[in-house]
Order: sequence, then C-alpha cells, then structure tokens
Amino acid sequence: MTALNTLRRKAALARTDPRRISIRRILVGGRVGDLGRFPRYLAFALLGGTLIWAPITGYLRTAPLSFKSQTSLILPGSGASASMNLNGIGQASSYANSAFASNSVSPTETYKRLIGADRILVAAAQSMGLTRRDFGQPRINLVDQTSLINVEMTGSTAQDAQARGEALLTAFFAELDALRADEQRTREDSGLAAIAEYRNSVAATRSDIAQLQQDTGLISAGQYDAMVEATRVLESRVQDLAATLGEKTQSMAALEATLGIPADAAAATLKLYADADFTALIAEAGRQAAALAEARSAYGEGHPKVQDARAAHRAATDAALRQAAQVTGLDAAQLQALDLAPAGARAELLAQLVRMAAETAGLSREYAALSDRLQAELAKQQSLTAAAAKLQDLQRDFSVAEAVFATAIARAQTTKSDVYASYPLVQVLENPSLPDRPSSPNRKLALAAGAAATLMLLIGLVLGWMRSALIGRLLTAPGRPE
Repeated sequence: MTALNTLRRKAALARTDPRRISIRRILVGGRVGDLGRFPRYLAFALLGGTLIWAPITGYLRTAPLSFKSQTSLILPGSGASASMNLNGIGQASSYANSAFASNSVSPTETYKRLIGADRILVAAAQSMGLTRRDFGQPRINLVDQTSLINVEMTGSTAQDAQARGEALLTAFFAELDALRADEQRTREDSGLAAIAEYRNSVAATRSDIAQLQQDTGLISAGQYDAMVEATRVLESRVQDLAATLGEKTQSMAALEATLGIPADAAAATLKLYADADFTALIAEAGRQAAALAEARSAYGEGHPKVQDARAAHRAATDAALRQAAQVTGLDAAQLQALDLAPAGARAELLAQLVRMAAETAGLSREYAALSDRLQAELAKQQSLTAAAAKLQDLQRDFSVAEAVFATAIARAQTTKSDVYASYPLVQVLENPSLPDRPSSPNRKLALAAGAAATLMLLIGLVLGWMRSALIGRLLTAPGRPE
C-alpha cells in the first residue's frame, strides 16, 4: 500500500512539474493557463515567421524587375474575290473563301504557331541585337469564340518590353509577306508551263494560217463566202444577159428580114447618106436617069440624045459608086447590097436596125466577157473549197487557243490580287502597350502569401496551445462510445 501511494505521488509530481517533459505531454500538451509553455511557442512563432518572411523578403529585394507588353491581333472573317473582264475574249475571276469557312483548319491556331516559330523569334532578336535566348519566348493566348490573338512579351524595362513586342510584330508580318510572295511565285511558276504551251499553240496555228493564206491567196473564210456570193450574183447577171442578148438578136433578125438588108449594109447606107458629096452625086444620077428616060420616050436607043443621056447617067452613077466606095471602103459587089434609096420611114428603120446591131454587139461582147469571168471564178471557187474549209477550222482553232491563252494570262494576273487565300489577312487591333508597372516581382501577391502563411502558422500554434483542453473535451463528450 505504501509503495502504491509512492508511485501516485511521483506521477502527480510529474504532471505538475513544468520542467519535466514526457511523451504524453508532447502529444497532449499542458493546461491552457500554463504560461510556462509560452517561451517555447514564441520561439516556434519566431522561427516559423523567419522561415516564411526571409525568402519572401529576399525575393522582393533581389528579384529583377520585369515588364509585360500586351499586343492584340485580329483576323477579319470575310472572303476575297477578284474578277477581270476581257472584251471579246472572256472573263477570268477568282474567289477565296473566308479563313473561318473550314472547320478542319483554324487560322488563329496557325498564326499562333507561326508567331512562336523559331525563325521569327530569331529575326526579331537579331533586329534588336539580342540572341534568341535573351529575347525570350512570347506568351500567346487565343480568345475563345473570337478571332483575337493576344501576345505578351517580357522585358527588363517598360520600353524594352514594348520594343520586343514591336520587333516580334515586324518579324511576324515580314514572314507573312515572304510566305505570301513565295506562294505567288510558286503558283506563277506552275502556270508558266501551261502559258508557254498555250503560246506555242497560238503561234503554231497562226503559222499554219499564214502559210495557207500565202499558198492560196485566201485571207479568211469570210473572203471565200464573199467570193461565193459574188459568183452567184455574176452567174445571175450572165443569165440575164443571155436572155437579153437572145431577145435583141431575134429582134434584129426580124428587122433585117423585113428591110431585106443586113445591119452592116444599113449602117453603110446611113453613112453614105450622111456624106454631102455622095448625096449630090446620087441627086445628079437621079436627074440623069430622068433625062435618059425622057430621051428614050422620044427617041430610039441609037439616037445620039439617048446615047448622050445614057453616058451622062452612067458617068453620074459611076461617080456615086466611087464616092460610096471611098466613104464606106466597100467594093462594087458589096455596094450592090446597099439600099441606095432610104427615104422616109425606111431611113428611120435602117437607123433603128443599126442601133439594134450596136446594142446586140455590145451585149454579145459583155456576155462573152462575163461568161469567161464566171468560168474563171467557178474554177477558182472550186479550187479554194477545201482550202476555205481548212482555213475556217484553223481560224476557229486559233480563236479558241487565243481565248485560252488570254484567259490563262488573266487568271495568272487575278491570282496576284488574291494574296490572302492561304494566309488570311491579320490586323493589329492593339499595338504593343507600354506597361506602367512591373509584372514581376508581384509585391502584393508575395505579401499576401506571407501574411497567409503567417496566419496559418499562428492558427497552428494556437491549436497546439489549446490541444489538451480540446482533447479532454472530446474524450468527455457525452455519447462517446465506451
């Protein structure tokens, strides 16, 4: 019994002596009002505060300042089109869909990767006299449901951050221009072979046309059509002349039969009676004929007066015949066919016969000339039929080749205006900003973090100070299972 009391006294002393430390005291703690524990908790608070605020203070004092420059880019969503109308040849047009028309390709994502490309960063760094590592990596963010691209560049000063943003934009747009120019050159080079082929086709067809024109003298298919039309008109005219010539010939033959004298004799007769000497000689021969008739009626054939009258009549007749031969150039036998008495209406009929003969002769010569010309034209037309058909085919081929060639050139020209087909238009919505305060170190965030850590340390120490009372309350709480 005495030994048991001794153990109890030792345990009570161990519980009441603040200098005695045990495992149970460490785990459970002491009384709330035991101020002997305060130095230890104060030491822990000072040590924890030192561990919290020492690195924060060191960071805020030694960390270099950095500034962030903000830049915003926007991609317009409309497409682009170009059209060229060539008079007499055709129309060439090109159309580029909107950059956002395809769900499989995102232009903003493409430009995000392009802005962060190493060659663009190298070009921007070189423009500022920096290395790629010193220039830094831009931070690129895409705004959802928009075509905006936000770019952040970090620098040691506000001006340096802004300059880096400007250099990055300059390098980015220069690369875009280079890519677009390379695309245009590639497209143009790919079309040069086709354009050269079209040019050779046009030149070959033109050479064939020129050779055919030189060989045949046929300039165009229209010329052949005009030749056919002219030949048709000429043939119709020849037929009309043939009918008119036949009518004139029949009329002249009927008048010759009526007058009993051919047309040439009638012309010679009229020519004679237009001569004054012949007219006087004919009149004299008539008077001598009258005197001869009068002498015969009074005397016999052997009477001297009859013989004198006969001689005078013969002399007058011979003189008239000589004058007629001189005027007309006819001999005596031909002069016998002349009508030497064209008096009254007979003279008018002779003149009409002569006019009809002249008209008939003119129509006859015209008919002969036009008939020869018609035959020549028909022969020429016959020889040019195949050449005209070939020339028409060649000219059609030339027109098609020329139209294709011109359209290819026009299309090549219109593609030069479509520079945003593969690389959409991008515009600077917000130029690189000039930050008014450093982005790092963030003093407010560091102080807030230190204050929060200090508060949690204090809360931990308070809970440690009160842990004995809290554990005892939990152990004596009603309803606790035994």
